[in-house]
Amino acid sequence: MKPPIAQTLKLDERKLPAQVFERLAERGGYIMRDRKAREENSEKAWENFGKPGRDPSSLDSVLGAIAGAGNWTPQLKMAQLRDHWDQVVGPAIAQHSTVTDLRDGVLVIRTESPNWATTLTYMIPQLTATIRERLAGLDIREIRVSGPMPQRGGGYRGYRRRG
Repeated sequence: MKPPIAQTLKLDERKLPAQVFERLAERGGYIMRDRKAREENSEKAWENFGKPGRDPSSLDSVLGAIAGAGNWTPQLKMAQLRDHWDQVVGPAIAQHSTVTDLRDGVLVIRTESPNWATTLTYMIPQLTATIRERLAGLDIREIRVSGPMPQRGGGYRGYRRRG
């Protein structure tokens, strides 16, 4: 096992952090040799702490910048659409339908019965306008509505046969 680099280079470990910091700070013009000037700046910082305009940016803007830089915006908008689906179609229809997928500009909505699929199919122009208005930036070129998947033996999920 190798000894620490400070021992190998025969550096005083107690002075090393100060030496490194001072050298880097001098490059950035941070060190003020005048003690009185440092104390005045420290006092000003305490007086201004927490005042409006002191923070460079809000957490919301920082998270927005991170999401935009990481190309997370479409996924976040899609999650927002799923979470607030009832505000787009109304609570009654939202109970019988869900947003399932968005790929290549095609939004897929699944319903629990063919009747609800028909209802939503007639609403596609309204849905498109509402989604574009409320979730600007979400690239939707087409909306497809599908009913329940047929099960083996006939019938649909969500249906009960009375017989």
